[in-house]
Amino acid sequence: MNSTVQAPPKTLVIACGALARELLDAIRLNHWTHMDVTCLPAIWHNRPEKIPEGVRAKIRKNRANYDHILCLYGDCGTGGLLDRVLEEEGVERIDGPHCYAFYMGEPQFDAAMEEEIGTFFLTDYLVRHFDRLIIQGLGLDRYPQLIGDYFGHYKRIVYLAQTHDAVLEQKAAKAAERLGLALVIRQTGISGIETFLAAQSDAGADLSSGGRTHG
Repeated sequence: MNSTVQAPPKTLVIACGALARELLDAIRLNHWTHMDVTCLPAIWHNRPEKIPEGVRAKIRKNRANYDHILCLYGDCGTGGLLDRVLEEEGVERIDGPHCYAFYMGEPQFDAAMEEEIGTFFLTDYLVRHFDRLIIQGLGLDRYPQLIGDYFGHYKRIVYLAQTHDAVLEQKAAKAAERLGLALVIRQTGISGIETFLAAQSDAGADLSSGGRTHG
């Protein structure tokens, strides 16, 4: 009986730039040395029509160099076009319409929305870059009177915290105050990302050794 341990397949993770820090943390903490990362610009969330073909270009550029390619994106406003590209290219992505859902878990996200539909979500990345992405990105630094137009229908901010960071919590509180919204902080960690990568890594190893995947 051959007891040789099959090496994990060399894997590329194509991700949104907004997830880069958490993705690299997950890889480092789990010692997934067989995984590399390439990211597309986080600002493309403001231009989601760029995402599907941007992901396709990354896949085709790197396919020959990797055994396995994964996609760490939600649908992210592409209206199903990203999933169509991934199906055509034979690449798996993490479940969920956006990062809020796979940080929280989809049932928990749905429950939060049912609890208060007027919820604006922030992540560690969005808190760090709140002024650039939200205030400047929406022109609220120049036209603060538009805050009511953009955020008048929201009741609260739910900050999905991937880390325990007092500085980020203070920044989130200032962001909520600036928008005139209540703040709720929920610790999520990065287990959603870790679970996806672990499962897909195991599936890729099974395929590379000639076995069948289950699940």
